[in-house]
Amino acid sequence: MNNINSVCVYSASSTKIDQTYFNAATKLGQLLAQKDIRLINGAGSIGLMRAVADGSLQAGGQVIGVIPRFMVEQNWHHKGLTKLVEVDSMHERKKLMADLSDGIIALPGGCGTLEELLEIITWKQLGLYFNPIVILNVNNFFDPLLAQLNEAVEQNFMRPQHAAIWSVASTPEEAVNLLFTTPKWDKEIRKFAAI
Repeated sequence: MNNINSVCVYSASSTKIDQTYFNAATKLGQLLAQKDIRLINGAGSIGLMRAVADGSLQAGGQVIGVIPRFMVEQNWHHKGLTKLVEVDSMHERKKLMADLSDGIIALPGGCGTLEELLEIITWKQLGLYFNPIVILNVNNFFDPLLAQLNEAVEQNFMRPQHAAIWSVASTPEEAVNLLFTTPKWDKEIRKFAAI
């Protein structure tokens, strides 16, 4: 069992998505709080970023939001978090969110969420991140991405071992459980970064 104290959650800022996604995000935040797991996220004040944070806070959890200064200047930040950390850039934001986390859960989202997820998968492939990465596949949202990743393995753009970089969950409960049960990534994986 992994020791999980803090989890970074990537998620959408869109407000126009189906309620199913909001329900999953809120439930995920609640579950993390109930297990005394600190939530790390991008500190957004709308969309799933807000829903997961509010779910955690309302259940007595702690939420650390990491956000670039230019977003705070635009008033895009959640003002009720346990702690708000302002950084200079998007790159610094992603690095700090990963550094603070014992695991990653990706909720559905747009380009920003997908970019964060693919970057942390790449870091794990390169041996720069060793903790669990869980894709929470609400409404089968990630099916096309998962098919693309499997295609990359099938066509030898990635090694078969790399398919173990991420785990897939269909419910918030399953996602949280996978944080604890996914084996730690082997530091020797750097030997296999190239195909």
